[in-house]
Amino acid sequence: MIPFFLHFSFIFYLLSSLNVGEAGVGEKSGDSSAGLNPFTPKAFLIRYWKKQISNDLPKPWFLLNKASPLSAVESASFSKLVDQNALATHIASFCSSANLLCFPDLSPSLEKHDKNVNFAVYQLQNFTNYGTDRLGGVDSFRNYSDGQNLPVDSFRRYSRDSVGHRDEFSNYAPDTNVADQSFNTYGTTATGGAGEFKNYNPSINVPNLRFTSYSADVNGRKQSFASYSDDANAGDQSFANYGKAGNGAANDFSSYGKSSNVIGSSFNGYGQTGNGANDSFASYGFDGNVPENNFKSYGNGGNSAIDTFSSYRDQSNVGDDSFQSYAKSSNGGKVTFANYGKSFNEGTDKFTGYGEGAKDHSVGFKTYGVNNTFKDYAKKGVSFANYINQTSAELTSTTNSGKPVNRWVEPGKFFRERMLKTGTVISMPDIRDKMPKRSFLPRVISSKLPFSTSKLSDLKRIFHAVDNSTMETILTEALSECERAPSQGETKRCVGSAEDMIDFATSVLGRNVVVRTTKNTDGSTKAVMIGSVKGINGGRVTKSVSCHQSLFPYLVYYCHSVPKVRVYEADLMDPKTKDKINHGIAICHVDTSGWSPGHGAFLALGSGPGKIEVCHWIFENDMTWATAD
Repeated sequence: MIPFFLHFSFIFYLLSSLNVGEAGVGEKSGDSSAGLNPFTPKAFLIRYWKKQISNDLPKPWFLLNKASPLSAVESASFSKLVDQNALATHIASFCSSANLLCFPDLSPSLEKHDKNVNFAVYQLQNFTNYGTDRLGGVDSFRNYSDGQNLPVDSFRRYSRDSVGHRDEFSNYAPDTNVADQSFNTYGTTATGGAGEFKNYNPSINVPNLRFTSYSADVNGRKQSFASYSDDANAGDQSFANYGKAGNGAANDFSSYGKSSNVIGSSFNGYGQTGNGANDSFASYGFDGNVPENNFKSYGNGGNSAIDTFSSYRDQSNVGDDSFQSYAKSSNGGKVTFANYGKSFNEGTDKFTGYGEGAKDHSVGFKTYGVNNTFKDYAKKGVSFANYINQTSAELTSTTNSGKPVNRWVEPGKFFRERMLKTGTVISMPDIRDKMPKRSFLPRVISSKLPFSTSKLSDLKRIFHAVDNSTMETILTEALSECERAPSQGETKRCVGSAEDMIDFATSVLGRNVVVRTTKNTDGSTKAVMIGSVKGINGGRVTKSVSCHQSLFPYLVYYCHSVPKVRVYEADLMDPKTKDKINHGIAICHVDTSGWSPGHGAFLALGSGPGKIEVCHWIFENDMTWATAD
């Protein structure tokens, strides 16, 4: 029998002799493979690249460095846990070790708080049973979750059954990324008092905000939302049973979702069976991009309620609003829509069962937008004044020159091919990657994890995603996009490992390929001057594979083949100093005939499908593949 220490020494020598190292390349190209254990996911990826790619061009370290940071032992251990269907019980250590996007688990607390509290610079807390049964007093949350990457805040039974208790949320979660915040039974059955949300979630990226049974059964309590989710990006907010069965409750939404991008809001059972409610929506969804708002059973069965929508979704781009059973069977209700839905690009509004069965009600529409559907609408007590028709709406969608308004298309996001000439000064859009930093999973792990909407429940269990949570939304939306049928002429695949990306690109383009990305983010949101320009593949119309990040717990890319394109690389210069600040990769789509007429490129450039080519830059951490020159 070989002595143990001799056996161990031989294994150590073997591992040492297999270390991967290319120091000469690494010093110039970001190679961090020197001294790398050969059994790590990254070492395996480097070997896989050498095996699958037929040229000896410099390696794309911006891609290879996205490999999983797991050690060889960790990779094997977590892979075994997946085989045993036990990964969910180790999700915290898995997410931490593998550099994934995961939310912490918050457990309820039965602790009561009966004194005034001022929270300044506070974050990542669970407030359960907070302020319950309070008599008077003020709780203040200031600079809460400021600038956090993944804030998870839970307020459960907050101010429930309180009397005269005031809650203030000021500058709450500004500039955060991928937030998950829930208010359950907030202020329920409270008497008097006030809840104030001021500058709540401004400039947030991907918000998921949930108010369940908020101010239900209250008596004379006032809730105020001022500057709520202004300048936010791509999120959802839900209010369920908000103010339901309340008495004399006043709710004020001022500057809600202003200048936001693709925000969805849902109001279910809002003010239902309320008495003397007074709800005001001022500048709600103002100047937004594709806002979607859904009001279901809003004010149903209410008594003497007053609802006011002023400058609602005004000057927004497109957008969709749905009002189902709004103020249905109510008594003495008054609803006013002033300057509602004047989108500069046509949106859609749907009213089903609006005011149906109501008594002594008054509903007024003043300066109301186009493309609206009224079904089962109350026949009496409804007035329409200055209702915009299709012709006048078309006028609001164009400038005096007849070109479409492009206010919601970022300057420089799309441009014409002729702009790629040396000396041209061009606006650079914001090309910074705003998604949370994540890594690929080793294919030995990602290939075993469920990845389909049919297996959503399994994924939710693994990543501890409760119903209606941010994580559930992330999983659902990414999987749905990956399962979407390809567009005409498109070949697509979502990849959860770098090896899968290499396989897809080479299956489309062959093994002699190069992958490129814009070097850095310098010049972003500023004017830049085009320096030297080189057309890839001689500037000929060619085929490429572009890969864009999807928001998912681990790094997933949506890759698709793009036929009939020209790809360019260009030095980007400071217009004043003429110093080189970046090296950009641009792709020009020659055939746009299959694009939607409402595509942002046509809004920005003033044309239509098939009439012009459209170019754009490759953003940070996105990439495009092409055959090597």
